[in-house]
Amino acid sequence: MRSIALADEDDFDGWRQAARALALADMPPDAVIWQVGDAPCDLFAEAGSPMATTEAAFSVPRPFVDLAKSAILHHDPARFSLLYTLLLRIRDQPGAMQDRADPLLRRLEDMAKSVRRDIHKMRAFLRFRELDGRFVAWFEPDHHIVRANAGFFVRRFATMHWSILTPEVSLHWDGDTLTEGPGATKSDAPDGDPVEEVWKTYYASIFNPARLKKGAMLKEMPKKYWKNMPETALVRALIAGAQAREARMIVTAPRTLPGGNSEAAWAALREEAMGCTRCPLHRQATQTVFGEGPVDARIMFVGEQPGDQEDLQGQPFVGPAGQVFDRALEEAGIDRASVYVTNAVKHFKFEPRGKRRIHQTPEVSEIKACRWWIEQELMIVKPALTIALGATAVRSVFGKAMPIGKSRGRLMEVPGGGNGWITVHPSYLLRLPDEAMAAQERVRFVEDLKGAVASLG
Repeated sequence: MRSIALADEDDFDGWRQAARALALADMPPDAVIWQVGDAPCDLFAEAGSPMATTEAAFSVPRPFVDLAKSAILHHDPARFSLLYTLLLRIRDQPGAMQDRADPLLRRLEDMAKSVRRDIHKMRAFLRFRELDGRFVAWFEPDHHIVRANAGFFVRRFATMHWSILTPEVSLHWDGDTLTEGPGATKSDAPDGDPVEEVWKTYYASIFNPARLKKGAMLKEMPKKYWKNMPETALVRALIAGAQAREARMIVTAPRTLPGGNSEAAWAALREEAMGCTRCPLHRQATQTVFGEGPVDARIMFVGEQPGDQEDLQGQPFVGPAGQVFDRALEEAGIDRASVYVTNAVKHFKFEPRGKRRIHQTPEVSEIKACRWWIEQELMIVKPALTIALGATAVRSVFGKAMPIGKSRGRLMEVPGGGNGWITVHPSYLLRLPDEAMAAQERVRFVEDLKGAVASLG
C-alpha cells in the first residue's frame, strides 16, 4: 500500500505529480491511500520510489485535465482515487473520455458540475459588509472552491480592501497582495452596514410580482444562502404580498416605484454597473457608460454601445451619432430631457489604429452579458414604450435578432412587459455615402420617432 499525503483539499498539482508517478509505476488504485495533511508518504520516502522511474512519461487529453481540476475541488473523499482510476484507464484506452456511458466518467462529471455550480453560487450570493474601513464577507461553500475562486474576487474588487471568511480558509486582499489565513466562524463577520439599506431599497424596488416564479427562484437561490444576503430578508414578505401587489399594480398602473424609491434604486444600480466585469470589454474601455434621464420616463431609447466621445465623457449619445439623434428628437417634437437614454452594451468596443479608436460591433456574448443591466433599467423605469435603435439594441431588448427593415415603425410587445418600437441607429445615417439617400433616411428616421410618440396615444 502507498500512502499519499496532499498539502490541501484542493491540491491539484500535488495530486497530479503523485498520480503520474504512481501510474508510471503501474500502481493499482486499490493499493493507494490518498490523504490530506501530515500523513506518512512512503511513495517519496522509499528508495527506488515511483518518482525515480526512468520510464517515459505519458500525456492525457485536455478534457481530462479540465475535469480533474474541477472534480478535485469536490468534498467527496473518494475523488482522488476516482480520478486516479480514470487516469489509468485513459492511459491504456485513449478514447475513454468519449465514453459517456461509463459510470466512472459520469460520476466525475457530476462532481465537476456540482463544483462549478458552487463557484457560481459564491460569486452570485457572497455579500461584503463594511467593518472599520474594510469589507468583510462570510460564505459557506459546499466544496473546496475558495482558493479557486480567489482570482475572480481580486479582479472584481481590485480597489477594495476585503476579506472573505469561510469555515475552511480565509482570504485577505489589500489592493496589492492576496494572503491566506485559517478558517473562521460567522461571528467573525459583521452583521450589517449602511450600504445594505440602499441595496434593500433597490431590491424591493425592482421586485416584480408578475414575473415571480418561486420554484425557479429557489432552484437558483437556495434558502441556505438567504441568511448571508441582506436583500433576502425581504423575500418572504415580498412573496407573501406578491398577488395583492400585482393586483394593485394592474388597477393603479403607477408610474413610480413602490415607496417612491425609484431614484435610490437607479442610483444603486448605476453604482454597481460602474464596476461591471461581466464581459472582457471593461478591460479596454475608459469607464462604464450608464443610462441617463428621468426614472419615470414614458419613453426609453436603447442604442448599441458607447462611442469614442461617450467613453471619454461617461454619457450616452454625446458624439456625432448623438448629435444626429438630438436633431431628430427636436424635429419629432421630443424633449430629450423627458426621455431615458441608454445602450445595450455599457462599454466601448473598439480597435486601436494609431491614435484613433475604431468602433467594433459587439458580439452576441457581449450583448447577452450586458442584457442584465438593460433588464434592471426596464424594471426601474417601466417605460410605456421602449425604442430600440439598431440591430444590437433589438437583440438586447427583444432577446433575439429581428430584421430592422421588416420590423421598424410598428408597435410590438417587449418580453417582460411594455411596448416596443424598432428603428435604425443614428450612426447608420452617418455611414450612408450618398447625400440624397442620407437626407431621405433622416426624414424617415424622424417619421419613425413621430410614429412612436403617436403610438402612446
